[in-house]
Amino acid sequence: MAQLHAENTDTYRLFHGTVEGHPGLTVDRYGDLLLVQCFHSPLNAEQLAELTQFYAQKLPGLSLVYNDRSQANSRIANKLEGEQLALASQPREAHEMGVTYRIQGRHTGQDPWLFLDLRAARRRVMQEIPNKSLLNLFAYTCGVGIAAVKAGARFVVNVDFADSSLQIGKENARYNTLPVRPRFIKSDAFAAMRQFSGLGQAEFVRGKRMPPFPKLEAQKFDCVFLDPPTYAKSPFGVVDLVNDYATVFKPALLCTNEGGTLICTNHVASVSREVWLDQLQRSATKAGRTIREFEWIAPEADFPMMDGEPPLKVLLLRV
Repeated sequence: MAQLHAENTDTYRLFHGTVEGHPGLTVDRYGDLLLVQCFHSPLNAEQLAELTQFYAQKLPGLSLVYNDRSQANSRIANKLEGEQLALASQPREAHEMGVTYRIQGRHTGQDPWLFLDLRAARRRVMQEIPNKSLLNLFAYTCGVGIAAVKAGARFVVNVDFADSSLQIGKENARYNTLPVRPRFIKSDAFAAMRQFSGLGQAEFVRGKRMPPFPKLEAQKFDCVFLDPPTYAKSPFGVVDLVNDYATVFKPALLCTNEGGTLICTNHVASVSREVWLDQLQRSATKAGRTIREFEWIAPEADFPMMDGEPPLKVLLLRV
């Protein structure tokens, strides 16, 4: 914590239940917000009171918000009212490596607007990106893109299909003094990648008109950040990280300059690092591209692991 505070970071995991005796329970700090979430079974009243008292003594002055996400699809099950709801819905600021982000304990979505386990990847992007261009795919609230601009990127494009996420990304941009303005594109990632790579996106596929999509010029990037969901299906394509990562990997690779860097994530804990890396190497060969070297980006110390296999795998590829 002292090291994080020294680099202007007040967002980190305080309790990682997977390896600390309470699977499914996480306690995260986001600035002055203490976000408690349960993914396996809810806390009872006594447990929540004990946790609240503990952190009030250890980290006084933080506002605690509890989200029970043990129901189907991790939907928040516990309703808040009155002062509790107002406190949870209050706009806040959180800081990471000198970058400011917009945060709320409760909003119209389910997930926090900044995923803390991606800090190691954001840190690596900030080291890589000065004077380079970045394509941030499946950008969500554009945390990677904002960090890249803050670190001196020459040009940044954030792509996500959800306008609500991009709006938070734009707010994140306004929260920071940035040397250049990042671009925000509301688009299916497949449509954007095919156009940037030069493959092109047809308006009709098998006789059916595709949904509207922004028209983009072919363009390669020095660095591409690929952070797809585990599974997603749209008229433009299917993201399936278990069975067919290559479907999303290949167009991202083709958007990357020769001599550039492609950083990929895989959130599926059951997929081993070795199997995934082999899939990417074979996919690159089929695409006519060479992976010159690779580097695993390990999670930081607030995301401990017992077996050396983090659920979130992040791989940097020199291509």
